[in-house]
Amino acid sequence: MSAAPPRGWEERAEQALARGRRFDRWIPPFLLDSPVSLLGYAAGTAFGWVWGMVWSTGRVERRGGLLVFRGMPAATFGRGGVCVGGCFLTGDGRIDDRLLRHEAVHKQQWRRYGFLMPVLYLLAGRNPLTNRFEIEAGLADGRYVPRS
Repeated sequence: MSAAPPRGWEERAEQALARGRRFDRWIPPFLLDSPVSLLGYAAGTAFGWVWGMVWSTGRVERRGGLLVFRGMPAATFGRGGVCVGGCFLTGDGRIDDRLLRHEAVHKQQWRRYGFLMPVLYLLAGRNPLTNRFEIEAGLADGRYVPRS
């Protein structure tokens, strides 16, 4: 994020996290951190791997517990990159340990939610400052707010 975040973003971020926790109580427990979610995680990883193999023009490497596909055309991923299952799909930008830590949290979210992850992420909204998944992964590590 190039500009400073708007005033009061921290409070809105906390509200988004609380809303997400309340919403999770409505999800049947057998769908979370379960064999069902593991199947969704595996399917997401398989999709990410295929998508990365088709579009990646850069190095493919294992970093931070993720398969990192570099050199992806901008139209094939959102923002600075996207985590799909255990795959991080991105362009040619710099990938440091903090960004990998952010993406590794998304990998764990995929493991927890499985097939629900893409739907829940879309429902959380495009604004990273109020998207609970981005907040949980660390807004500074994900480069959405300035790092201190």
